[in-house]
This record gives sequence, C-alpha cells and structure tokens, in this order.
Amino acid sequence: MNNLNASIKKFLGNKNTVTIIGVVLCLFILYFGYNYRIKQVVTLVRVPYANQKIEPKTLITTEMISYMEVPQSFLVGSYYSNANNIVGKYSNYNTIIAKGSLFYEELLIDSKYLPDNALQNVPDNYTVINYPVNMSTTYANSMMPGEYINIYFKAVNDEGKIMFGKFISNIEILAVKDSSGQHVFESTEEARVPAYMLFAVPEETHLLLRKALYLKDYSVELILVPNTKTLTEKDVVTVNSEEIEKFITDKTQTVDVTDLPTIEEGVNNSAQNNNNNNENNTQE
Repeated sequence: MNNLNASIKKFLGNKNTVTIIGVVLCLFILYFGYNYRIKQVVTLVRVPYANQKIEPKTLITTEMISYMEVPQSFLVGSYYSNANNIVGKYSNYNTIIAKGSLFYEELLIDSKYLPDNALQNVPDNYTVINYPVNMSTTYANSMMPGEYINIYFKAVNDEGKIMFGKFISNIEILAVKDSSGQHVFESTEEARVPAYMLFAVPEETHLLLRKALYLKDYSVELILVPNTKTLTEKDVVTVNSEEIEKFITDKTQTVDVTDLPTIEEGVNNSAQNNNNNNENNTQE
C-alpha cells in the first residue's frame, strides 16, 4: 500500500505528467463546451407566435397563434412557450404585438388589469370624476393609471391671505384619456395628449370638491400632486384638512346643489379665472 501511495505521489510529482493531465483536461473542457454551444445554436425550439398584428386591449384567441421552430440561442427574455397560457389573456393596453412576434410576458395582461376594468370595480357610494388635465397638471404626462394622487387646495380668504394645504389624499387614478376619449397610455404608435383624468371618490367628497370650485371669488385652485406614500388597504380616500373643509362649507351652506358647477366646469372656470388674474397682475 505504501509502495502504491509512493508511486502515485511520484507520478503526480512529475511536472511533465501534470502538464499532460492539464492539457487533456483543457481539451475535454473545450470539446464539451464547444459542443454545448453548437447545440444551443442548432437546437430548434417550438414556440408560439402572433400570426397577425394584434392591437392593444385585444382578447387573444387560438386563431391568432401559430407555432414556429427557432434556434434556442435566439430566444431571450421571458416569453410564453405554450398557447394554453396565452389564450384568454389580452394584449397590453400600451403596446401592439407585431405579426411574427413571440408572446413575451410583458405584452399580455389579464382582463382585470385593463384600464376600463377599473371603472367596473368602483365601490358603492363612490362617484367617478372626469377631471380636466393637461401636460402641465399631469407633470409632463407622468401620472399613470394605478398610481395615487393627492389634491391640494389653494385660495385667498376674506383677509386676503393665501390658504394652502393638502385637501384630499389617497385617490387612485383609474384612467387618463385624451380629448377624444382614447386612453393616453394604450398605444405606442401615436403620442396622445392627456385631457381627462378619471378617479373615484365618495359622493360626499365629490360634493365637497364641487363646493370648493363654486368659490370662484376666492381664487380657488385645486392642484393634483403624486402620492409618494406606500399605501395599504386601510388608506382610503381621506379629507385631510378640517380648516379647509370648514372654510368651504361655511361659504356654501346656503347654496343649492343644483347651483354647484360640475367638476369639469369648475376646474375650467378656475383655470380661466387664475389666468385672467395673472394677466391683470402682469399688466399692473
């Protein structure tokens, strides 16, 4: 046994022997590595693809899907490899699936994530508001459905002092549409300008907003601000300032509901009044 160990040590201790073993190992590694890479290039994988152009928000059916074989090395990213996982989903609202494209995961969504689906899940006693916006008030069109906003209140009180503060918080954006009613974020082929933001608030909060916009003599301005707080299910739409709420209700306690402007009328009138005031101040 000792003679065997001594022979092995002597064999491995020979520099020429170690060099030969190293060269052989390198050749084996190169051979198997080369074969592995070649197989990746030449091995064909059967994958589903879109046999036609698919517009945004389109239900995917079996007629839209065909199969093709492509080299495995060509496949990158996360894609669906089985048509059963594709049929019944929708093309994403902000993209178009080109003819011949694989069905990548980011191109498909479930129906519950479609923009208009959010309008069907508005809680009872909530009112959907069609709020006028533009590129400026949406921070260069950076406010997207599924995100949250706060509304800040600005006005000039009876003493001529400016009132400013957070008014209402935790409002989820349901949709952003252009002037023709098309979703701003649903197509990559055309640039759409935001004209309306849709969100829902409790009816009493909706009336409070209309009352606030009624106070045109107080230079009322409502400002939409992104909500950067991480929200939970407990974070519902909330009126944050009792002072602002009291100011509004005190000034409108004798006003009939039928005399209140709609949100759209009130926001547009407020913007026009503020523009006129700024022009007057500039001339002075």
